[in-house]
Amino acid sequence: MMSDQQIIEGCAKHNRKAQQLLYDKYSRFLLGICLRYASDKAEAEDILQDSFLKIFFNIQEFSGTGSFIGWLRKVAVNTAITHYHKNLKYRYHIEIEEYVSVETGVSSFEEDFFTSDELYKVLNDLPAGYRMVFNLYAIEGYKHKEIAEMLGIDTNTSKSQYSRAKAALREKLDKLRRIKGSYSAGNI
Repeated sequence: MMSDQQIIEGCAKHNRKAQQLLYDKYSRFLLGICLRYASDKAEAEDILQDSFLKIFFNIQEFSGTGSFIGWLRKVAVNTAITHYHKNLKYRYHIEIEEYVSVETGVSSFEEDFFTSDELYKVLNDLPAGYRMVFNLYAIEGYKHKEIAEMLGIDTNTSKSQYSRAKAALREKLDKLRRIKGSYSAGNI
């Protein structure tokens, strides 16, 4: 088994075996990241393939000062953002000013109440802009100023989209919780 350093060196020399090892080792991890930004699995797989092309052609840019997995994550996130911008004109787009969400007042949900598939579906049902900002802020840890620069939007728009994404998620999860609660109560 090759170490990450050996795989990186092999990929820098365009060695097919090293590239395959890199893909085999990290594709599931990176697909998970891509799925958070895509509207479906096919789109996520397209983003993943584009990410690996960028990784293979730019691996010599990895300086070794940070973590390799962090560098891979950054490439995948940036590729997803590029993909989002490129395909924005083809998506149904809701203007943020036209969308009014309702805070449900529910402050928290039981941690184990929802399956990962249910959570993924609820997150994936958000409008693309909301999902992008929510992922970048809540999951990737970027600041609103950074998100605004990456997406070419105003910082306040990033904050507003994040707030409205949270409200929409709360509303959807509350509805799902009520459905599941009534279903399980009916089966007792």
